[in-house]
Amino acid sequence: MKRAGSLRLLSDLSDFSGAARLRELLAGDAAIRVHCSPDGRHLLLLSGPGAQAPQLLVAARGPGAGLERAWPEARAAPLDAFFLAWSARPALALVWESGLAELWGADLGPAWRRLHSTELCPRGAARVAAAAAPRGRLVWCEERPGGAGGHRVCVRTLEPGGEAGARLGRTHVLLHHCPPFRLLASRKDVFLGPTVSTWPGAAHILLTWNPSKGKVMVAAPRLGLSYSKSLNPKQGDTWDFRTLLRGFPGLLSPGEPLAVHTWAPTPQGLLLLDSKGTVSLVQAHGGTRTVGALQEAPVGLEGSAALGTFHDTLACVLGSTLELLDMGTGRLLERKVLSTDRVHLLEAPALAMKDGDQLETRGGLRLLSALGLFHVGWEAPQSLELPSATDLVFEEACGYYQRRSLLGAQLTPEELRHNSTFQAPQALASILQGHLSPSTLLTTLRAELRDYKSLEQLKAQLVAGEEEEAVWNELAHQEVARLLRTELIGEQLAQLNTVFQALPSAAWGATLRALQLQPDGNGRLSSRAPPDVWKKVLGGTTPGKEPPNGILPTFELLCQCLCRLEPRWLPAFVELAQQQGGPGWGAGGPGLPLYRRALAVLGEEGTRPEALEIELLLGSRRPKAVLQAVGQLVQKEQWERALEAGLALGPSSPLLRSEIFKLLLAEFARHRQLDAHLPLLCCLCPPELAPDELLLLLRTHLPDEGGPPAPFPEPGAEPPLTVGLLRTLLEQTGAQGRPSGPVLSLYEDILWDLGTPPPTPPRGPVTTLQAAGQPGLEAWAPSGQGLCVTDTGSHL
Repeated sequence: MKRAGSLRLLSDLSDFSGAARLRELLAGDAAIRVHCSPDGRHLLLLSGPGAQAPQLLVAARGPGAGLERAWPEARAAPLDAFFLAWSARPALALVWESGLAELWGADLGPAWRRLHSTELCPRGAARVAAAAAPRGRLVWCEERPGGAGGHRVCVRTLEPGGEAGARLGRTHVLLHHCPPFRLLASRKDVFLGPTVSTWPGAAHILLTWNPSKGKVMVAAPRLGLSYSKSLNPKQGDTWDFRTLLRGFPGLLSPGEPLAVHTWAPTPQGLLLLDSKGTVSLVQAHGGTRTVGALQEAPVGLEGSAALGTFHDTLACVLGSTLELLDMGTGRLLERKVLSTDRVHLLEAPALAMKDGDQLETRGGLRLLSALGLFHVGWEAPQSLELPSATDLVFEEACGYYQRRSLLGAQLTPEELRHNSTFQAPQALASILQGHLSPSTLLTTLRAELRDYKSLEQLKAQLVAGEEEEAVWNELAHQEVARLLRTELIGEQLAQLNTVFQALPSAAWGATLRALQLQPDGNGRLSSRAPPDVWKKVLGGTTPGKEPPNGILPTFELLCQCLCRLEPRWLPAFVELAQQQGGPGWGAGGPGLPLYRRALAVLGEEGTRPEALEIELLLGSRRPKAVLQAVGQLVQKEQWERALEAGLALGPSSPLLRSEIFKLLLAEFARHRQLDAHLPLLCCLCPPELAPDELLLLLRTHLPDEGGPPAPFPEPGAEPPLTVGLLRTLLEQTGAQGRPSGPVLSLYEDILWDLGTPPPTPPRGPVTTLQAAGQPGLEAWAPSGQGLCVTDTGSHL
């Protein structure tokens, strides 16, 4: 059924500030330039070149301030004016031929004010020939002094800062030694086209620069050639124009200059209207195709026509005629005669902005004249009958079952209605037929519909060319939140993996919001998310339903993302997950414990980050894992960290603390590196350990002596363990006072002897004496470092 084009009045301009002045300028000056702000709430009108008394008017729709300025002569007026995309407030850039640039902003108060003023050409001798403003950037083409240097193209970015809150950043040069270019900007691209004064050898060349991708496309539309080069100012890219062309074969071949009557940037590319009425589209990849031919050729001044696109439809205003053409076939769809020839086409505002008539005008163009602001679009015929909800249920179910059927017979909606085998569509149809009132159903689905509406708006915004990072982040937030409400298997799990791979930061931010994660002051995490959310996150794979290669379960996916973004929070996240997990969720079930699943994400054993592996092992609270971590700390000689790991277990794990103590006591017996940490070792000592047991443990790990003990250690050799070092440990294991009963240990009386030590024997050869009552015990040997006891060749 044929569509019908519509012109619907959005505003008669009475709701704009300065409405009378706005109508006067639109009706009086045919060459006036009109721009619309990104949110669609501000209109900018600037008198055309050569006006006797140039004027600038900014009109705000609804509540908001307007701006009006006038200059006595054309030389004092700005070359051009633009709106800059800035989320904080409306921003306006004025550019003069002399190189002066002013940045204006609308405050929360009643008026606009100048935020920043700067010289685009600091030396003062250059002249600005053209300017454009693509998405928060100011690009201009300036003529170098003396004429010998040719022209160059530069860019500056709108940045937050300064007392006014915004300023233009430093200058980056894109092209050196280039001819004069006309500059046009869409939401995502800057087009550099030839002018009448462009060099004859370059008048057939068109450049397209995409700032977000950092690429420039050099094309010759009439020759069918296009080449791409990197041009990213953030990376210091700059090109000499002549060098750039010499690197592309065929571009310097003689070509017919581009004879263009009207240029029009669109999200699809650059529209070119020639003097014969033929419309061509230069696309972002450099290719050129003919869109169609108008019924009439343009006869007015150059640039007097207006071009725009919506829904694969080309709209062209020539004088008082509006033509709509199909961009795929070039066929004329509709031709309307307007009541005025002073008409301007405006691109629809970004969908992220809230507007009262936004949903009804989505995807169309706006037509501005002195009569008002109109919406140009397609409307469905009134006689079009929409299928009922139950019909849609059975048609959708028919396609669903047909894709999964092994039978060759074709299913039909009527068969599903009467076949008792298919219960699901019949149950849903019965609900829609009246068992559940439409208002109740709408209330139930309201939140889901709101999410889908917001999601579709963001997707449309990206298709329209809005590639700001905030839009991508919001899209990832909504998609992750939606997927976490579903059963994360199959396609849903694969889609979640795709989101995390494409936008890891935004996806993790959405996970933080869904799990309601909050860090405390001690390096731990807490969560207020309900158990069913954690159940989906921690659920592992069931046998026979493992995901395909490359698709990670949700918990492994989160660990991988966190390891990439914030590795220091991975152990805290795994520890929190262990506290949240229930039976069969992957934490307390028969599968792998969570710390093992997290370690698997880090890689094979021996290739993992050792510090992160140790933290995961310690946080697991599992005896074997903790002992493995302490063993690794001992190998790395991180004694204090190993002792703290044992002390952190608390009294609830006496056996594990005892094993860690024995492991560290063995190291204490072998060398003296633990002497500085002796107080921590004493705190780790089990309270039930007796002095004789302590000495027996030490004796097991004492190094073997190859010969008789020497009074002093060899130079560079490890000092032996002495009783003075053991005193603190023995006091820890003994009673607080001297026992009244018999001595319990062979050496325990040493601790309680508060008298004067025996005199040092005279130096001389060591003689073997048999101590009374102690058979097998050797004599005390002189030592310059204190008391040294020897027994069958082992030192204490």
